[in-house]
Amino acid sequence: MKTLSWTGYILLLLLMACSSTKITSWWKAENMSPVTKGKIMVIGLIKEPDRRVQQNIENQLVTGLQNLGYSAMSSLQEYGPKAFSQMNEEAALRKLKSSGVDAVLTIVLLNKEKERNYVAGNIYYSPYGYYNNRWWNYNMTLYNRIYEPGYYVTNTRYFWESNLFDLSTQKLLYSVQTQSFDPSTPESLGKEYGALIIENMVKNGALAGNVMKR
Repeated sequence: MKTLSWTGYILLLLLMACSSTKITSWWKAENMSPVTKGKIMVIGLIKEPDRRVQQNIENQLVTGLQNLGYSAMSSLQEYGPKAFSQMNEEAALRKLKSSGVDAVLTIVLLNKEKERNYVAGNIYYSPYGYYNNRWWNYNMTLYNRIYEPGYYVTNTRYFWESNLFDLSTQKLLYSVQTQSFDPSTPESLGKEYGALIIENMVKNGALAGNVMKR
């Protein structure tokens, strides 16, 4: 069995540390005040292979909204997958309003890319630095760099967009775009994404804490 070199191990730790979701851009409607009342439906628009990701993200966003004092629910739990796929606009609005929904928070997986990166093999690092006047240290550094076989690692990058709509007017109130790099599990991705989006929306005045529930 091939073992990781110290170089590969350190790189693996760095990749794990970088497995995170980051905000790339956001937008808020002009003169928008924080949403302070009504029920929010969280709807994930994600393909079948990533259904676990959708479930975890919807659940985390619902939990985050409820922790702020909002009434919120998951579309996947309430209606199941593809709830609106065979409906026209009027039917979909009627379905949401019959559930008492006042606002919709969508999560869309815009794109998903896999990256294959080469990790060099074991490299001997001289305690005196890469270039020095000791032949053996220099020789071993270059020898291992050239002859030790490396290996490939595959990472996944997700591109997301979340939008908050007022259901009564169907107008976009808030939009935020993010990237997730190589999450370890759907659960960790959902937790990280949900927390980041809620934090961003509160920070920028789209949501408020301790709201009055209807």
